Amino acid sequence: MARRTKAEAAATRETLLDAAEAVFFEKGVARASLEQIARQAGMTRGAVYWHFRNKADLFRALLERVRMPFQELAEEIDAPGLDAVPLEAVRLACQRGFQRLDRPEYRRVYAILIHRCEFFSDIDPIAMQREMAKESLGALTDYFTAAHARGQLRDDLSPAIAAELLQSCLGGLFHDWLRSPEAFSIQARGMILVEALLQLVAAPRSSSG
Repeated sequence: MARRTKAEAAATRETLLDAAEAVFFEKGVARASLEQIARQAGMTRGAVYWHFRNKADLFRALLERVRMPFQELAEEIDAPGLDAVPLEAVRLACQRGFQRLDRPEYRRVYAILIHRCEFFSDIDPIAMQREMAKESLGALTDYFTAAHARGQLRDDLSPAIAAELLQSCLGGLFHDWLRSPEAFSIQARGMILVEALLQLVAAPRSSSG
């Protein structure tokens, strides 16, 4: 019975998050109410408060559901010997991230954060975006540092600058795509840009013979 209750509670929480996603996307976070979210979910406002302290807590939970820490993306890759080729790990992690972003639920939540979330109460969308960017930049710097230590990065380029170059490229692509996701495939264009940039920062291969 306890297991069933936990499963039901988890299912209710997911239903509320789905409802919040729909309402936030339609109305914006500041203008949406918990009453509207409860109605969208076919529940009472009390059910919302049972799972979430307030709207800010609900919004953070919605964002956490689609968070893609770069390090986790890289760790999910099942490719033997990848530790020895940090730049390839970066490429594959970017590819996995683009694949997820192409899913409607990921695209909607990030569109809410970027375009439909205003400052209110204890929600600071800029701070949230900054935190995510800092997390990504730190992981990228670690991978480029590893590439530099293996002689796989250009000698005239520091790992920090290489990481910032890729971070800026990804950020610009991401914002352009969210403004008009039907204009281009983020997977196709994203991988073209990532592979081109990685070629630019990689150490020249020595010719043999």
